[in-house]
Amino acid sequence: MYTNNIKEIEASELAQWVNDENHKLRVIDVRQMQEIAMGTVPSAEPLPLHTLPAKLHELSMDEKLVMICRSGARSAQACLFLQQQGFSNVYNLRGGMMSWMQSGLSACQPG
Repeated sequence: MYTNNIKEIEASELAQWVNDENHKLRVIDVRQMQEIAMGTVPSAEPLPLHTLPAKLHELSMDEKLVMICRSGARSAQACLFLQQQGFSNVYNLRGGMMSWMQSGLSACQPG
């Protein structure tokens, strides 16, 4: 389990954050592009896990980052990696997109 020192957020709370324009955050979907194409969290940006080290410079330590994937495992790996790089304001969507959909929240097409 990847829960050591990773901040997790529930799907319902993330939905509130996404809908709150005053809440400054970036939602990063670390799944493969073909998975993301099936639907993701509104406003999520695609950044497949294997590209994260090369794209690290595109992320700011000043931003609140929420990492998502299918079940929460890959996004937890992304959180751990970012923490190792000095990021502290990083959250993992507990249960990933499976939890998001089970909560009755709608997914959208990326882009």
